[in-house]
Amino acid sequence: MTLLDNDRIAAGRLAHLDALESHAMFVMREVAAERERPVILFSGGKDSVVLLHLAAKAFAPGRVPFTVMHVDTGHNFDEVIEFRDRRVAELGVDLVVASVQDSIDQGRVADPGPGGSRNRLQSVTLLDAIAEHRFDACFGGARRDEDKARAKERIYSVRDEFGQWEPRNQRPELWQLYNGRVRPGEHLRVFPISDWTELDVWEYIAREQLELPSIYFAHEREVVERDGMLLAVNQWVVPGPGETPLVEKVRYRTVGDASCTGAVRSHSTSVPEVIDEICASVLTERGATRADDKFSEAAMEDRKREGYF
Repeated sequence: MTLLDNDRIAAGRLAHLDALESHAMFVMREVAAERERPVILFSGGKDSVVLLHLAAKAFAPGRVPFTVMHVDTGHNFDEVIEFRDRRVAELGVDLVVASVQDSIDQGRVADPGPGGSRNRLQSVTLLDAIAEHRFDACFGGARRDEDKARAKERIYSVRDEFGQWEPRNQRPELWQLYNGRVRPGEHLRVFPISDWTELDVWEYIAREQLELPSIYFAHEREVVERDGMLLAVNQWVVPGPGETPLVEKVRYRTVGDASCTGAVRSHSTSVPEVIDEICASVLTERGATRADDKFSEAAMEDRKREGYF
């Protein structure tokens, strides 16, 4: 392959990323024009990092006109929380932390106890925070290639007065004509990067030189192998009978509740190496690393019907 061929391929890929970026910023500007109190859901993960960056570009040189909200399970990776606080401070955006622990203390949800995942509990905390702050549109970083339920959901997704999603009642999306009207009590979930793939996200991160939490890159960590996943040993994941902790070189493909988010063995310490790794992988990121998605074939759809992201 000649140098000229490489240049042409690179040029085509950049055009592809330009198109994805342009559409995502168009969606964010449309929502800003139509709704009064949008919020960006920000976990500190790679997809929400891209989302926040897109918002900054879409409204530059002005300030990001949205509040940022993190639904915090209390079972976090320290590196992610440090990154979250630093990033919102750099951008000067307002951060709302909706705490699952507060929901447990208020009796809104039941504590699953030691070793239990709090992922599903986030739905109640999220819906309570939306009601408290009167948010009428929530930007999320979900992508269609992550899960079958996320593949079903439209870019503009209407949630009813109970925050629930009904797949059969979705609005048609004709070309790029989106309908942002909602009835009293309803709100929108909006997914500007729904059409992106995991590879698109990483190539965009490379192009824009975006910083990520360090756990996305290979590092040594004490883990335990459970149900085919490598879970970090910590106060929420304690080795049980027959389980032997190991120190492995791993990285994370997704960021979530530390009690149910698994690592993958990896030697990728840079963005280009991660991109090469993804190109060679035959496993989806959530299928490989999220225990809560393995409960059933419809695990994600069940959670989304309850109000999940």
